[in-house]
Amino acid sequence: MRSVVYESFGRPEQVLKVAERPRPEPGPGQVLVRMVLSPIHNHDLMTTAGSYGIRPALPAVGGTEALGLVEVLGEGVSHLRAGQRVAGGASETWAEFYLADAARLVPVPDGVSDKTACQLIAMPLSAKMILAELGLKPGDWLVQNAANGAVGRLVSRFGEEQGIRVLSLVRRDAAVEELRALGIDRVVSTEGADWPERARAFTGGAPILHGIDSLAGEGPSQLALVMADGGTISSFGAMTNQPLQVPPALLLFRRITVNGFWAAKPRLSPQEIGRMVGELVQDAAAGRLALPVSGTYPLQEIAEAVKASGEAGRSGKVVLTP
Repeated sequence: MRSVVYESFGRPEQVLKVAERPRPEPGPGQVLVRMVLSPIHNHDLMTTAGSYGIRPALPAVGGTEALGLVEVLGEGVSHLRAGQRVAGGASETWAEFYLADAARLVPVPDGVSDKTACQLIAMPLSAKMILAELGLKPGDWLVQNAANGAVGRLVSRFGEEQGIRVLSLVRRDAAVEELRALGIDRVVSTEGADWPERARAFTGGAPILHGIDSLAGEGPSQLALVMADGGTISSFGAMTNQPLQVPPALLLFRRITVNGFWAAKPRLSPQEIGRMVGELVQDAAAGRLALPVSGTYPLQEIAEAVKASGEAGRSGKVVLTP
């Protein structure tokens, strides 16, 4: 079967190649899934580069989420059936077939499109989880950067649904209108020098005590310009590929706390996470949650797909198909 593999860590567009590998066989509690669509997430590319929190043994196959069709059931799996559409987290999903733990697979209702289903869990669940872990209440303010990314858009949506006031920062003026077209109105571009004043105008003087940084580099310092003393910044990602820069003055004189969030090490109970997954499936089935795709590429065009995933102004995820 064809798979997207890498034999060394490095720039994804250079080290990712298509190769033939044996089709795996499911063990007890596992399912063999025929891949339909699999998104390219930032953490997939960081893993390929060797800079993520998980470093797989090499050679490795890329991909961590997909929509697929159940092909073969492993021993002890009785709640799924052959041919059923399933989504959710797995490993080595950038292949014609992949193995998954049956307990982690989510049956996909008929009304959910393939494009939404293939990315239904990782990013939406992370957005719900970080809002829950921050302990935000209705009326609280939250500021985030990289707000036009997949998680940023979802944080804005889920936050507003919970009565949380989300201030969204973007790095391009054009991204402001892109988000407003999605119904996200509290948006400020940081291109102009006066952006902090324009950002504060949204709050009416109310303190912002929580921030989500997905940029790294100078991202935390940027958020701190509109946050109140004593606030907390949660590091979510590193889209700039730069080391996190936190001036001592933020910690010493403004008493701002910087911590990290990683969905792979949640502070929430399995029951809470299961409830959130159920909400996502229900919203998608009811048509309340649709996740866009900006481009679909066959496995053999992985280099072009990686390049497309890094383009500014994408309307949605780039996904792979067999």
